[in-house]
Amino acid sequence: MVPGLVCLDRWLDEDEQRRLVAEIDAAPWSSQLKRRVQHYGHRYDYGNRSVGGAPAPPLPAWAVALARRLHEDGHFDRPPDQVIVNEYLPGQGISAHVDRVPSFGPVVASVSLLSACVMEFTHPEDGTRVPVSLDVGSLCVMTGPARFTWRHSIPARKTDPGPNGRVPRGRRVSVTLRTTL
Repeated sequence: MVPGLVCLDRWLDEDEQRRLVAEIDAAPWSSQLKRRVQHYGHRYDYGNRSVGGAPAPPLPAWAVALARRLHEDGHFDRPPDQVIVNEYLPGQGISAHVDRVPSFGPVVASVSLLSACVMEFTHPEDGTRVPVSLDVGSLCVMTGPARFTWRHSIPARKTDPGPNGRVPRGRRVSVTLRTTL
């Protein structure tokens, strides 16, 4: 396992997930990347690899509720103030990275909605790879080495390995919550 990584299955029940996706889809999406995104609290500038630039809308009520719950559950020392929503269609992924250290605090949390996927964690020194299944409604929290050392990615593919063969991906929406520095 990856030190500092905690994944909680069924962190959101089906009704909570349905309501959350409906509220997310009711807001406008940006198509500036290969995948659609929404930024709240603070906009992440992918070109400059920093927080800032054009202002972002404030956290909507659904994001404030998630941030409060993460703080109350003890995952953050204060409620997250920055949210990125990413939409991944089958075949889309995100390259290996560590969330920007000078921009974001010691905890990164992500909630998976609509479809499961496998996230790969890679150790930069020895190349160890750890596949982690992110199920629908799960919460993934990265702290310590999982946050600052290990790189994480979602391979761009239409299926993931499963216990009984390949598992097709559907539309996946992830909600990433962080604190800004």
